Amino acid sequence: MLKQMEGSQAVAEAVALCRPEVICAYPISPQTHIVEHCGELVREGKVGTCEYMNVESEFAALSACIGSSACGARTYTATASQGLLFMAEAVYNASGLGLPIVMTVANRAIGAPINIWNDHTDSMSMRDAGWIQIFAETNQEALDLHIQAFKIAERLSQPVMVCMDGFILTHAYERVEMPSQEQVDAFLPPFEPQQVLDPANPYSIGAMVGPEAFTEVRYLAHDKQMQALNVIPEIAAEFKDIFGRDSGGLLRKYHTEDADTIIVTLGSVAGTVKDTVDEMREAGKKIGVVTIGSFRPFPTAELRKVLAEAKEVVVLEKSFAVGFGGVVANNVMMAMQGTRTHVNTVVAGLGGRPITDAFAAQAL
Repeated sequence: MLKQMEGSQAVAEAVALCRPEVICAYPISPQTHIVEHCGELVREGKVGTCEYMNVESEFAALSACIGSSACGARTYTATASQGLLFMAEAVYNASGLGLPIVMTVANRAIGAPINIWNDHTDSMSMRDAGWIQIFAETNQEALDLHIQAFKIAERLSQPVMVCMDGFILTHAYERVEMPSQEQVDAFLPPFEPQQVLDPANPYSIGAMVGPEAFTEVRYLAHDKQMQALNVIPEIAAEFKDIFGRDSGGLLRKYHTEDADTIIVTLGSVAGTVKDTVDEMREAGKKIGVVTIGSFRPFPTAELRKVLAEAKEVVVLEKSFAVGFGGVVANNVMMAMQGTRTHVNTVVAGLGGRPITDAFAAQAL
């Protein structure tokens, strides 16, 4: 069904269609409308037997998610910016325990100074925490990726962050295709947890591990991420079969086949970049775009293959590591080691500074 609606509401309705059994909520801009609308849907009886938990902090929200997921419930929450930092300990615990929690991160800058607008600093701060991180370009993708995220998380028993640009997507009204409950049920089977805490059969999870085994445990988490490089595109293909549209996957390519210059980016700015590329193509310049759909796991081999024939690569990103430089660009440079492809970095849009067509044309 076609609907004109706010991105946050579209995400909340997509989450509801996935039949979560527990939603843990603590509001922080710009994700507040997501958990508010989730609460309305639960109150109206549109999410089955879901329990909606109002908690006292972001740390409590993810801690409650860890408990519910460990007990075998399909679990969801959302956060942003300082909220993600506040739950950092629990972020690592969730992945270390292999719990298939889905969490929206409405990307927002991290203070100080306080800034509520969009960049990717928050997600990047948790890039090595063991969560799968997938990024949406549009509200339609954000909707679609949440449906896929539950299936990815439960296939691998690993948590997934769905990252969408704060305000740019969360508060934008766009037309989206909202699937039916029957379509989602056909795509996403009932949750069958790989581990369940049960008083009738008590055992411990997350117990202390000494030096003799800690490396092996961390490697198991890494191995799941490597498995995700195959699972993410497989589930995207399954999604296309049922819903009839391409959404998700590791990379999204645009005019890359004959491009001398390729721009690499992630998130909503890809739309602006594509418009600029169209104008430059009309002027005779061979230029293309690669949008990273999965930042963790990082699609090194796939990206290297796409960029190998380009003479120049420009990474346009909304993240900056103080004292180092572009976070995404560093990953791209590692992917291109041993090739002659030159990788340039353009950091823009920090703290919500607009990335206009004119700026994109100048930067590229």
